[in-house]
Amino acid sequence: MLAQPALKMKAEDVVSPAESAFQVLATAPASRPRRALKHGDTFVVTDSFGDIGATAGGTDGLYHADTRFLSHLELSLNGAQPLLLGSNVRDDNTLLAVDLTNPDYYDAGGTQIVLQKDIVHIARAMFLWKGTAYQRLAVRNHGDRPLALQIALSFDSDFADLFEVRGLQRPRRGTVSRSVEAADQVLLSYQGLDNVTRRTQLSFDPAPNDISTSRVSYRIVLAPGESKPIFLSVTCNAERAHRPAPFLRGLLAAHRELRAGTRDIATVETSSELFNEILCRSAADLAMLVTQTPQGVYPYAGIPWYSTTFGRDGIITALQLLWCNPGMARGVLRRLAALQAKTTDPASDAEPGKILHEMRAGEMAALGEVPFALYYGSVDSTPLFVMLAGLYVERTKDEATLRDLWPAIEAALAWIDGPGDRDKDGFVEYFRQTDKGLANQGWKDSHDAIFHADGRMAEGPIALAEVQGYVFAAKRLAARCAARLGKIDLARKLEADAARLAERFEEAFWCPEIETYALALDGDKQPCRVRTSNAGQVLFSGIARPDRASLIADGLINPRFFSGWGIRTVARGEPRYNPMSYHNGSIWPHDNALIALGLARYGLKRPVAQITRGLFEAATYMDQRRLPELFCGFQRERRRGPTLYPVACAPQAWASATVFSLIEGLLGLEFRPDSHEIFLRNPRLPQFLDEVVLRNLQVGGSAADLKVSRHGEEISLEVLRTRGPIQASVIVAS
Repeated sequence: MLAQPALKMKAEDVVSPAESAFQVLATAPASRPRRALKHGDTFVVTDSFGDIGATAGGTDGLYHADTRFLSHLELSLNGAQPLLLGSNVRDDNTLLAVDLTNPDYYDAGGTQIVLQKDIVHIARAMFLWKGTAYQRLAVRNHGDRPLALQIALSFDSDFADLFEVRGLQRPRRGTVSRSVEAADQVLLSYQGLDNVTRRTQLSFDPAPNDISTSRVSYRIVLAPGESKPIFLSVTCNAERAHRPAPFLRGLLAAHRELRAGTRDIATVETSSELFNEILCRSAADLAMLVTQTPQGVYPYAGIPWYSTTFGRDGIITALQLLWCNPGMARGVLRRLAALQAKTTDPASDAEPGKILHEMRAGEMAALGEVPFALYYGSVDSTPLFVMLAGLYVERTKDEATLRDLWPAIEAALAWIDGPGDRDKDGFVEYFRQTDKGLANQGWKDSHDAIFHADGRMAEGPIALAEVQGYVFAAKRLAARCAARLGKIDLARKLEADAARLAERFEEAFWCPEIETYALALDGDKQPCRVRTSNAGQVLFSGIARPDRASLIADGLINPRFFSGWGIRTVARGEPRYNPMSYHNGSIWPHDNALIALGLARYGLKRPVAQITRGLFEAATYMDQRRLPELFCGFQRERRRGPTLYPVACAPQAWASATVFSLIEGLLGLEFRPDSHEIFLRNPRLPQFLDEVVLRNLQVGGSAADLKVSRHGEEISLEVLRTRGPIQASVIVAS
């Protein structure tokens, strides 16, 4: 027997428990596909049968406020699992529809078929509304004789905190209890270590023939052609004896709510049916992820791991959608202003003026087992908040909201110039205040994401390249906001600060030997001379010199970066490059979107079209045409689709918003609400798109429908309809 070679690892490659605690662990293969629905603070992940926890793949469950309220729900027909005919989520994400049928059933001796397959049809439908998962089973006999059937549902809940589902181990847990409350109700309860009682109520209509704390069963007889319904509702944190709304009434209410929430948004339609499918899926996913909060609508980051308020994700999603849905930005800004840090708290990396990274409502957050109840360990959320505020005002001229937000903007600017610049060198750095927080606090927050050209991890307070760009853009936009409010001296100071930052940035971050900006400066102010996509996001902020922007663009579309599907986070050949990693060689749609907007800012439209085509063709291979949070960065091969990342969120808000950013970048959309004008600066369409139609595009209280057509390399603009005084025109500049 041959001895197995010892696995040798460098010290920096060994992930400590503290560093790995908040990563999403991949410890077992997941069976596919999964289906996801969301409403408010509730989401559900099922398998394609509509079952929960019946097959491998540990994310299944009904979740509410970061707790799994149902970990098992399995349907059986005459004691066996039904056969799957088909499973899909409605185009608007409101309903999961599953079609099931019976397998062949044999007699007791197993020698004779007593019921042939495909005689019984079970139409299973599920939707979420107001903390309740509604389910209807419509059981129909398609045979020519009466049938006696047993329908059973087994169920349970582990009340696991979301971080437990992600892989974090807990030494102690609370106590689960189960009780039959009535002939048609079961209550599962959990008394947490945080002294909070969480309850899952299952209600059945009609009452089952047999009921226990883990299973109900129905004995039904169906005449030929007859159908009978069974209804189940699972309510999270219901009061005892709560009676949910009837199935149909809840479904109609959910539809009305969805229509009301999407009424004033601009829409996009193109000459490509496949691209239209991607657009529709993205729009539906964004509508599902948007959650009504006390401060307004907010896009939760993604399902299953990030269905909550994330500062960075919400801001970037709002930035991506600002041209077509500016109302989302208003909700994001108001919510983050309300949650802005007021005091210093090392445990949560909070400092006055800092904008939230994430918030959690589960038991582990309440107990401090994870630091994320209100967590501020994000270096870029604060300048991005100021950026979004400035861009929102320029898009809408909503000076009333600006005045309301101004104290939060001033506090954010004070953090940028104060605690955000720890060593007072003019750059914003991050450094976690305890070992329980995130080690890396930019968008690439994996433990191994920031490193030097020899592969060493960067140490000390770290200044990321793109964050300096965000600060630059934030100060320029804040200057214009200050001028609107009559604060002329402050406006001049902010403009001067931005100009000085741009000069210092070029001196400190430009690396001529690799023709791009350094990934970061470490605590000794040594640059991390690594080719990464961060430099593309530098273009998004506008801090880069135009001549260097062209060099960066050339590098990003080189095959070492561009896989054929999109731009990798780290160029092939760099140290720590790994196309299967989370941040060191994978492809993130939102990263590509921001890069595309940055390229468009500098008039570099050809690579924007190339990125658009790559992501479009990648999406055509994805389940439901849905761009996930990320996918692997392997080089594209002929007649093969992209390689998926196993625990990526799908849907993910900023991935869903990507396609709308690409439209903005291609068309060069600009708005002047004061004069009711829309401009298309150097518009370009990729070869697979002949036409793009924008409907209900609003500016200054007016709206227009526009058609952009491609004629070879030329572009034409046609105004199809207007409402109110509005003008649209094309700007062609060299």
